[in-house]
Amino acid sequence: MTENQKSIAAWAEDTFGPVQDQSVLVRRAMVELEELQEATDAGDRAEIGKETADIVILLSRLLELNGLSLADEINKKMVENRARSWLPKGDGTGKHIKG
Repeated sequence: MTENQKSIAAWAEDTFGPVQDQSVLVRRAMVELEELQEATDAGDRAEIGKETADIVILLSRLLELNGLSLADEINKKMVENRARSWLPKGDGTGKHIKG
């Protein structure tokens, strides 16, 4: 089975029950992000994949609860990002120049 945002959200609803406060999904994603940091620090590719997936699963559920599509939101944000000017930090990241 190929998963998608709707199937992931449905599984989560069936498995964990309804979300009463959406901020719990964000807090749980932050825990998973810490676990991703540990996996990255250890250079453990398998765990990097698993922890990244955990984060995407949580965010997929959050987006679905709000009637949003991950693909649509990424596409809109990339249009915005491509229109900005950026200042690279030299470490593979950067920040946009306001103005």
